[in-house]
Amino acid sequence: MHPPTGPLTLTPCRRSGPGRGAELVIVEGDSAAGAVTRVRDADSQAVLPLRGKPLNALRAPLARVAGHAFFAALATALGLPIGAPVDPRQAAFDRVVLLMDPDADGIHCGALVVVFLLRWMRPLVEEGRVLMIRPPWGEVVAAAAARRIALAWSEEELRALSAAHGSAATARRFRGLACLDDSLLARSCVAAATRRTEHVSVAAAESIALVLGE
Repeated sequence: MHPPTGPLTLTPCRRSGPGRGAELVIVEGDSAAGAVTRVRDADSQAVLPLRGKPLNALRAPLARVAGHAFFAALATALGLPIGAPVDPRQAAFDRVVLLMDPDADGIHCGALVVVFLLRWMRPLVEEGRVLMIRPPWGEVVAAAAARRIALAWSEEELRALSAAHGSAATARRFRGLACLDDSLLARSCVAAATRRTEHVSVAAAESIALVLGE
């Protein structure tokens, strides 16, 4: 299956620029971008969609990486040309936030973006400017009232919660960020105060690169 064609459109924020506290949120596809754009902080959160799985930039030559539509769009948004020395203080965003679906494809896409950043924009990783958000995997809903009882962040957790509540509850798996209602999306994935955030360390990025290089 070929990824959708057409330009990758950045939804900008009002406060981008070096040292201004803004972040660039990378999501999978236009539907997720639209959903995140509805609930983001328009002052400090820009949104860039990724279409399809990006190139594995671990060993790809500079010309191929620089010519890749998504990596080119990402570099342009950050104001950091691929292949040039990277000064994080000059980046248009203080943080790069990876907000992918929690399924296998989303995890793989996130890993490929991390590998690109590690190889071509390593100072961003070294300074802790790359973040990964963990979206909820599913929910357990009260069967009678259709009321959410609990959220789960993995298939194992969802099954355990479902078993704990028995026939009085129903388990539901989310199918991408666009399937989350706006309130849940904002609270669990977008708002900095409540989302589950992990900084991507150099060690973690190198571990990901090792797996993708096998």
